[in-house]
Amino acid sequence: MSLVAYAHCLRGVVGRELLRFVHQRSRFVAALVRPLVWLFVFAAGFRMALGVAMTEPYQTYILYEVYIVPGLVGMIQLFNGMQSSLSMVYDREMGSMRVLLVSPFPRWYLLICKLLAGTMVSIVQVYVFLAIAYLYGVQAPLMGYVLILPALIVTGFMVGALGMLLSSFVRQLENFAGIMNFVIFPMFFLSSALYPLWRIREGSYLVYQVAALNPFTHAVEMIRFTLYEQFNLGATLIALATTAVLLGLAILAYNPARGMAARKGGRE
Repeated sequence: MSLVAYAHCLRGVVGRELLRFVHQRSRFVAALVRPLVWLFVFAAGFRMALGVAMTEPYQTYILYEVYIVPGLVGMIQLFNGMQSSLSMVYDREMGSMRVLLVSPFPRWYLLICKLLAGTMVSIVQVYVFLAIAYLYGVQAPLMGYVLILPALIVTGFMVGALGMLLSSFVRQLENFAGIMNFVIFPMFFLSSALYPLWRIREGSYLVYQVAALNPFTHAVEMIRFTLYEQFNLGATLIALATTAVLLGLAILAYNPARGMAARKGGRE
């Protein structure tokens, strides 16, 4: 198959996901409500109790709402990645996923197209949220809004690959919703999205260790540093390595000759 055929496939998968996103306006609103509630309500309440001292990448003392904006960006991508994987379970139940997976294109390419589509949707949501935060007064350097784009792509692929891997273990839509809760909330709250690691360490060394090992922590820090025109090499390498591992496992799980797909087919 030619490169043109691959490009048509990519356009079809991405276009389908974008059309679904446009038609599901409630999904867009829900994706913004969660972080905006944290920004407008919780941040105002926690400002005095959880004031953040000067820490990298910030050059001075900051308010709590300034600190949590990169974490809320990660929240948007985390929830969107899981919702995109939820749609894969739905498509598999309805039969449309089989039409996609039996196409002549390599399965790994189809899965990457699906991940790219979900990542693009999450990036649109992130920039709308950042625009609202900018109007609210949480303003990063203008160049940071450009430099953050590669970090958003990596984070989108990482959480999307995780959701795709989980979706390969689930056959029913209802079961996946429960699994999402066991993955999303520990990943989000046991990270540096809402509190600096040094403050978590003051409260509980065990929780600090878990948060330091959480790949989502490093994705959030990668976003935080790039938004403020700095580069965190350690966080970026960990995020890239985690993305590569999760993507490889997801592709293996959806391989019809290996992984969970083969074991489920054998039981049927």
